[in-house]
Amino acid sequence: MTAIESVAVAAVALGAFAQAATGMGFSLVAAPALIAAMGPHRGVPAVLLLAVLASLLPLARDWRHVRPRDAGRLLVPTLLGTPVAAWLLGAADTRLLAVAAGCGVLVGVALLARGVRASFLRRPGGAWITGLSSAGLNVIGGVGGPPIGMYAANAGWSGPQTRSTLHAFFLVQNVATAAVLGFVLPSWPTVPALALGAATGMALAPRLPPSATRAGVLAVSFAGGATLVATALV
Repeated sequence: MTAIESVAVAAVALGAFAQAATGMGFSLVAAPALIAAMGPHRGVPAVLLLAVLASLLPLARDWRHVRPRDAGRLLVPTLLGTPVAAWLLGAADTRLLAVAAGCGVLVGVALLARGVRASFLRRPGGAWITGLSSAGLNVIGGVGGPPIGMYAANAGWSGPQTRSTLHAFFLVQNVATAAVLGFVLPSWPTVPALALGAATGMALAPRLPPSATRAGVLAVSFAGGATLVATALV
């Protein structure tokens, strides 16, 4: 196993841990190393397949805590908005948009961390804005998770509800994306690494108070916003 492959395996384990413990973060942590190891054409579909597993494993235990109506409200605009965003932004230079969007995520996370709440996000229109924002950011920079995480952090759900609803959302989103891009089997060491990371995160998750789950979601969302800005400026 080469050095970059070893880094990719470690990143998969860490990403699976973050996903199981907070409800999000697998692709943000694992994708850069996997894509570097496998190349973009094989790496992206492999990330999607592993991301499905990273959500499916904890969801198999905690599915009773899912808020299906809220997950559906977020999924509908996200799935409908993704092809539209791809069509609108396909030929555009999205670097400036990525910087603006990333800075917006950073400001939003900072406000939520200070206790600010946006009541409009709890209305149906807020879910549509969140879903469309996620679709746009996914097209612009491959980082569609922060708006969903910010929505969950603003909603006041319990820790299990937050994690399970995020798992359900990302599971469906990644399955839909994989159906379009195709499936590529990842290298075999990444599968036990994912299982180990997910098992560790699942063992920790029930011990986390809601405030810690929310802080974890905000931290991952902040990292996503920072990644958007950094990637656009490189």
